[in-house]
Amino acid sequence: MLVWFLPLFLVFLAVGLPVFFGLLAAPGLLLWLNGQERDITLLYRNVYNGMDSFPLMAIPFFMLAGELMNRGGITMRLVEFSQALMGHLRGGLAHVNVLSSMLFAGLSGSAVADTSALGSMLIPAMEKQGYTRRFAAAITAASSVIGPIIPPSGIMIIYAYVMGESVAALFLAGIVPGIMVGAGLMVMVKVLADKYDFPVATRKHTWSERGQASLKAFFPLLTPVIILGGILGGVFTPTEAAAVAVAYALVIGLFVLRTLRLSDLPDVLSRAGMTSAVVLLLVGAAMAFKTVVSLSHAPEQLASFILSLSENPLILLFLINLLLFVVGMFLDAGPAIIILGPILGPIFVSLGIDPIHFAIIMSVNLTIGLATPPMGLVLFVAASVSGERVETISKAILPFLAVEVVVIFLITYIPAISMTIPRLTGFAN
Repeated sequence: MLVWFLPLFLVFLAVGLPVFFGLLAAPGLLLWLNGQERDITLLYRNVYNGMDSFPLMAIPFFMLAGELMNRGGITMRLVEFSQALMGHLRGGLAHVNVLSSMLFAGLSGSAVADTSALGSMLIPAMEKQGYTRRFAAAITAASSVIGPIIPPSGIMIIYAYVMGESVAALFLAGIVPGIMVGAGLMVMVKVLADKYDFPVATRKHTWSERGQASLKAFFPLLTPVIILGGILGGVFTPTEAAAVAVAYALVIGLFVLRTLRLSDLPDVLSRAGMTSAVVLLLVGAAMAFKTVVSLSHAPEQLASFILSLSENPLILLFLINLLLFVVGMFLDAGPAIIILGPILGPIFVSLGIDPIHFAIIMSVNLTIGLATPPMGLVLFVAASVSGERVETISKAILPFLAVEVVVIFLITYIPAISMTIPRLTGFAN
């Protein structure tokens, strides 16, 4: 009877129940009907146990670092730097949007933060230059998914926590895929710019002007170098690296750039606290949900079913990518990883797929699901920022989603794309 927990959970989502309550209500109801009241107590106790983890402390710290940099005007400096490099191209502001997302990814690791921070600046600017609002919102949403792929990444921290993998290895494995997504989006922007004669944002900057823009962006761009350098050099753990990022953002905002005031801190802390609470509650609920998954023996049943479809790992990877893409349309990346990671990961590792490689396949696929209709979270954020309807943004984003799907399959079938850097640095076999 417990195997019905997943269909019941999907029903709860379909009727509009928040994911957090659906993750607890579906298994709780089935355990009660099955007469397993003792397991209900275990289920809800695991909500706290799922959040009570030192590695997960990195998530609120990275959220706070992103908020501090956004409030301190650091986002604007990244946009100005991007504009100095690419604003003279046709479709310049669209290219700037993508490049800014790639740079901002190294600061926050959050697609939602990327969409809200960059969208509030670039969507109105693009509209003034003659872009349609739906296109501006679509490219903002499509590029924001780079945030959780290029390190630091909140969902990779969650995956490493659930599956016992190295956070450093996952961070390194995400660098090239994140750059590929950004480069692919820029290629699509160029195709659309030539077809629809998009405007040029600015004149071509001189090397002197680019140098000045680089100096302004120097301290923000140093953030991912400090984070990754410290982790790879063994100076601090990923959780400690997140705390260092917060301290660095405070020093830069308050004392170096002087764009942040002490009076800004209460609001910054409040926003970071609310965002972190949502993520951690979802993680706790999903870990509790995973308890019922193990009780129901669903992983073994699903593994048998998957292996009965084919013995060819390449075909199975194709099918799993389709499954993850559909799951990503309806379920946020964090809970999806916690629920499906322990089920799917061991299956593909047993087939000879490197666990880090599979982690990147899963993380990138579910991250792109954040921008996939009908329930992609960043679509709703982009709609809120732009004032455009989700339906119209969903139509405009389709060419960019097609590019991202191609990148997913390249990552899937060419392991060297994600595995080369971890192997060269000794973090993968």
